[in-house]
Amino acid sequence: MKVQTLQIRHGLPFLLLITKIMSRNPFFFVEAFRRRRRSARRYTDRPPRRRNGQWSGGQHGPRRAWRGGAAWAVRRNGRLPGRGFPSRALNGRGGARRRAAMAFPVLWVVALLTPAVAALTELGGCGPCDAARCPALPPRGCPLGRVRDACGCCWQCGRGEGEACGGAGVGGGRCAAGLECVKSRKRRKAKGGPGPAAASGSVAPVGVCVCKSRYPVCGSDGLTYGSGCQLRAASLRAQSRGEPAISQRSKGACEQGPSIVTPPKDIWNVTGAQIYLSCEVIGIPTPVLIWNKIIQGQYGIQRMELLPGDRENLAIQTRGGPEKHEVTGWVLISPLSKEDAGEYECHASNAKGEATASAKIHVVETLHEIALTKVEQHFLPSDGPTV
Repeated sequence: MKVQTLQIRHGLPFLLLITKIMSRNPFFFVEAFRRRRRSARRYTDRPPRRRNGQWSGGQHGPRRAWRGGAAWAVRRNGRLPGRGFPSRALNGRGGARRRAAMAFPVLWVVALLTPAVAALTELGGCGPCDAARCPALPPRGCPLGRVRDACGCCWQCGRGEGEACGGAGVGGGRCAAGLECVKSRKRRKAKGGPGPAAASGSVAPVGVCVCKSRYPVCGSDGLTYGSGCQLRAASLRAQSRGEPAISQRSKGACEQGPSIVTPPKDIWNVTGAQIYLSCEVIGIPTPVLIWNKIIQGQYGIQRMELLPGDRENLAIQTRGGPEKHEVTGWVLISPLSKEDAGEYECHASNAKGEATASAKIHVVETLHEIALTKVEQHFLPSDGPTV
């Protein structure tokens, strides 16, 4: 039977202090009693002496201590004035040594027995393993696989990411493979008295299951999963449907061709205005974004003019973001002229493919024509805007 990790909650600082002292000097307490005994005898058993016309304590007479600067006191009824212990208790020959010899093994016995007592109190109800009393698993099986309980006796369904876990005894939830139980920061107090878990004697969950590998991975199905745990869960679901298992192809997101996140939009404006077209694309690896102007040639043949070219009133700007593997580009035109009218294409490409999106710039003489043009476009068939 697997024994869970134990925590010694009571008396741990005291035991650590005693262990540290004993490791440095096993006879620390014996020497402490001896020092105390010698200190008491120094001030009580040896009266001051007169040497060379002076008292041993200096030139201040017998009321000063002969050493240390403390007042010398006379015994009265076997006790020292101002002290709460009889002088005979300290001055008896062998008394301090015997008390230290008795205290030394007692402290070691306490230090050895305290962890064992704490272990018995922390086991949380793990008795002999009786497989007949284990609860039955769901008929359809466990979505994330089965794991042993906290006592290592019964099988139970592994808990998924974000679910409660922890607790001692057979009632404690265990995380599925690839997950670990982390102590929850939010501790909700039960209202209205103890809950059913406390009434039954089991320990309530103390944490939540989180994935050990918290980075995206690429599956063999070509999809990107947020973590290895999500990939494993998808693989188990696929196997339950009779489909092949999904394995991890590589760390990080799967490579994919570029796609248009935000395409450019048609613009109507007057000459001399300042306008811009914007386009946002995403792909893995990060795509390269360029702008082209579509020029209609003879016989309906189109050709692409790479921007900015030699135009002085046109500028191209590109930057990464706002998300990872995304690129945003702009075409800035100022001032707008009639020669700038036409169709502009946003073109993105990487090793996995290409993607394009286009929009038109309409140059009008007055602002009144903008409203008329939009109304005409709304009622015309969807062949594209016309001016």
